[in-house]
Amino acid sequence: MSSIAVRRRVQLTPAKRIRRVIGYLLLCIVALGFMVPLIYMVATSLKPADQVFTTPPTLWGDQLRWENYVEAFTFLPFGKFMLNGLFVAVAGTTINMAVAVLSGYAFSRIRWRGRNLVFVLFLATLMIPQDVLVVPMYVMMQQFGWVDTFQALIIPWAFTALGAFLLRQFFMTVPYELDDAARVDGAGTVRTFLLIMLPLARPSMAVLAVFTFIAYWNSFLWPLIVVNDINALGTIPLGLQSFFGQQGSQWHLVMAASVISMVPTVLLLIVLQKHLVRGIVTSGMGGR
Repeated sequence: MSSIAVRRRVQLTPAKRIRRVIGYLLLCIVALGFMVPLIYMVATSLKPADQVFTTPPTLWGDQLRWENYVEAFTFLPFGKFMLNGLFVAVAGTTINMAVAVLSGYAFSRIRWRGRNLVFVLFLATLMIPQDVLVVPMYVMMQQFGWVDTFQALIIPWAFTALGAFLLRQFFMTVPYELDDAARVDGAGTVRTFLLIMLPLARPSMAVLAVFTFIAYWNSFLWPLIVVNDINALGTIPLGLQSFFGQQGSQWHLVMAASVISMVPTVLLLIVLQKHLVRGIVTSGMGGR
């Protein structure tokens, strides 16, 4: 133990210490750059309405108005927007993960004719911008009679190639010897998938869950197009837009509602934190 400690002390030369300090300083500066807008948002959410824009500008008002958070729920049905957003995000994330894990397993572990060609075509859909798909998708929703429904908010974007790509890349890193061992023990394809592959894929599924949930939670363009009754089906972005009206912009309420809207995503990141680092490392790795 003493030799290892001496070796570590010898390796930490003054030049390395300087580089480490500089690295920490740069990280702190970058972190501060990301935190400044958040700090300003929280500070503005606690200001009185007449002190949001002052000359010279100030970070905090002369009093902290915690009532702004209560008023954000009473000024508009913001609680309804939160529930709608949670329902759409959770339902869309669940469907997307189910489709992604099944298709990723089929593209990586099951051998069938034309698999690679179908995967390339499936992956090519990622090159199509969402803005290009809005018009044909809206026409399709009209033909289905789904305009102004939750189905239109959830279904169109639940079947994407990104999740299949992430899960396929992970499954390609799993040794095929596990499949052979499961087959020797009498397990079929379905049992191997449920008992072996699915538990191993939890980190990658956590990454996909976070990306998909945030995408649904922050989606603005598609809900704006497909939702007519905002009070009944509006999500968080539409609810925030509703604070800007003919009576003026309620910036203190917008900031308060924005802080509230961050809570579900922060909680999701905290719950899945232990899986995220490992999932990000394994999801993008190439396989066989």
